[in-house]
Amino acid sequence: MMADVMEQSGSPIRPGQPAAQRAEPAVAAQTTGADAEPAEQQTGTQEPSASARIVQIRERIDEIDHALITLWQERAALSQEVGATRMASGGTRLVLSREREILERFRVALGADGTQLALLLLRAGRGPL
Repeated sequence: MMADVMEQSGSPIRPGQPAAQRAEPAVAAQTTGADAEPAEQQTGTQEPSASARIVQIRERIDEIDHALITLWQERAALSQEVGATRMASGGTRLVLSREREILERFRVALGADGTQLALLLLRAGRGPL
């Protein structure tokens, strides 16, 4: 559940990360003056309410991206720890049945793109084959 990894402010929490180092939620840049980009160039529309909504949506997208990156890094570290623990105890480098289970989970949830995402996640945790 995402609430488990988010602060009240909406910023993701990285395990062991001091509060002072946590990123603040994305805030739309307020540009004024001669060097400010016109709203149309920033959002693709001149309509003020549509432009404002696009800025809000993009802020949320940036927050989600930050959370995904944080979770990706945590998952990779945990997967590396599993592999190191398994190998240190005389086990195999990989458990192919576990990899197939993960690939299937992502394929069912997300289709062909899910399979590709799962392959990238697996590689991040175990390294290349």
